[in-house]
Amino acid sequence: MADPAPRRRIVIVQGHPDGDPARLCRALADAYAEGAATAGHAVERIDLAGLDFPLLRRQVDFEHGEAPAALLPAQQAILAADHLVLLFPLWLGTMPALVKAFLEQVFRPGSAFAPAAGGRGFPRRLLAGKSARVVVTMGMPAFLYRWWFGAQGVRCLERSILGFVGFAPVRRTLLGSVGSASPAARQGWCERMRRLGASAS
Repeated sequence: MADPAPRRRIVIVQGHPDGDPARLCRALADAYAEGAATAGHAVERIDLAGLDFPLLRRQVDFEHGEAPAALLPAQQAILAADHLVLLFPLWLGTMPALVKAFLEQVFRPGSAFAPAAGGRGFPRRLLAGKSARVVVTMGMPAFLYRWWFGAQGVRCLERSILGFVGFAPVRRTLLGSVGSASPAARQGWCERMRRLGASAS
C-alpha cells in the first residue's frame, strides 16, 4: 500500500483589492482551500482587501525596518508555509498595486532574503524549499496575454519576486475571458482549483 502524500502547510493569499464576496478570485480561493483541507493539508488564508497597511516609501525603511504590525501574522504564516498560493486579477498587465505593496512589505531583507556580504554577489534566498502557484484572472483571452503580451507582468512576479526569495517551482494558472464566462466555465475553474488544492500544487 502506497504511503499517503505528505501533509503540507499552505497559505492562500487572495489579492483582489475589491472586498465584494462575489468576486471570482474569492470563489477560486475558497475552492482551493476546500480541496486542500479535504486532503488533510493545513490551510491559512489571507485576504488583502481586509488589511490596512502603508506603502513603503524609503529604501532605508525596506532595508532596516520591520513589516507593519497588521502584516506580521501574514509574514509569519508565509515564512512557516510549505506552499504559497497567490490569486489576483490582472490590472494593466500585471498584479494590482495592493498585491505589490503587500509583497514589498513581507519579503524583507533578513526574512525573505539575506543580502550578500559586502553587497557583492547574489543574495541568499531564505524561502528556498517552498513552492508557489500564481492564479490570475483576466478579461482578455489567456492565450492572448500569454502569446501576444508574453505574460510579462506575471513572469516578472514569478522570477524577480517569488524566485528571487527562493520559491521553486512557481507554477501558474491563467484564466481568461472571465467577464463573459458561463456559470459552467466558472464551476469548471473551481473544480480545477479543488484538484490543485488536494495535491497542494
